[in-house]
Amino acid sequence: MFNNITLEKIVKFIASLAALTLLALVLYNYSNLVVYAIIAILFSYLLDPLVNRMQSAGMNRTIAISLTMATVILIIVWISTSIIPIIANQMAALAGQLSMDNIRFIAQEIENHLMDNFEFLPPGFLQDNVTQLSENLFDTTRITDIMANLIGIFTNLFAAFLIIPFATFFFLKDGSKIRRDLLQLVPNKYFETTLSLIDKVETRLGIYFRSVLLQSTLVALTSWLFLSIAGLSNSASVGITIGVANTIPYFGPIIGYLLSIVVSIIETGDFSLVLPCLLAVLLVQILDNVVFQPLIFSKSADMHPVAILFIIMVGAQTAGMLGMLVAIPIATTLKITFNQMRWSFNNYYVYRTDAQTPIITSTPKTLEKPKEA
Repeated sequence: MFNNITLEKIVKFIASLAALTLLALVLYNYSNLVVYAIIAILFSYLLDPLVNRMQSAGMNRTIAISLTMATVILIIVWISTSIIPIIANQMAALAGQLSMDNIRFIAQEIENHLMDNFEFLPPGFLQDNVTQLSENLFDTTRITDIMANLIGIFTNLFAAFLIIPFATFFFLKDGSKIRRDLLQLVPNKYFETTLSLIDKVETRLGIYFRSVLLQSTLVALTSWLFLSIAGLSNSASVGITIGVANTIPYFGPIIGYLLSIVVSIIETGDFSLVLPCLLAVLLVQILDNVVFQPLIFSKSADMHPVAILFIIMVGAQTAGMLGMLVAIPIATTLKITFNQMRWSFNNYYVYRTDAQTPIITSTPKTLEKPKEA
């Protein structure tokens, strides 16, 4: 075993370890830039099919990318000037109504309603817990930290608006060249495995993100419409929140139901809008399961539902809401990587050791007994 260890192998190992350490330090110290790069890559996945269609129709790729990016930027500007102010006003109005007295009142109303139907529930089980949670959230000693975080968020957003479109443009333009340059660093022994793995991961994640984006948009718009018909004044903010939450399997619909209940009670002060809002959210979920998901590519990660549930719970424990959002893509990538590596080791000749390589030898001819005359 130790006879195979040479100075060259030791030097290569130390150099590889130093490179990985340097890469980890760069990723840690410049995590914001890494996030911007990941977002730009996701945008390139979403926009690449459209650019490819325009290019196949005879348009220059650079011009196709420029037109696509300009259209996306115009849509974002329109949303920022038309829809976001409406949502911001609704959220500001909701925030103004979220005083401690209103929170206690809503908790007490819900608790009384539940205790009328479930007599085994202890008094104060909801109001006491909600009051304690609200006091922690509205702690005035946190105002300085909150303001500092808001300033940091706006600073990051300004940098993101400058970096992400620029990076997305070049990922779309030179994505194949970047991939080819990176693949040149892979040893020949692992080239085919790496190439197949990248292709499968890119294809799967591209389909996943495009389908989820379309599905969430449709859920948000239909939730906005149905909640408006139900009579909810803050239907826009609630509907868009439901659409975003719908990206989380299982937990997204629950968030939608809870949010519609809370907002309807805040607006009316009673339970008069609770049932219409619940029916509106229920109709949206039926429409999503019966129409949207069959027409759009299913957002299932080709895993058992129980596995998806535990994966989302692990994501929630690890990184909260963000972890729940990225848990399925990460799990999908890991599953594809494991399956591809297993298939490669079982089927590619280069991964087999000398002991496993079949040795072909010539079969000796058998001597035949001479025929008698």
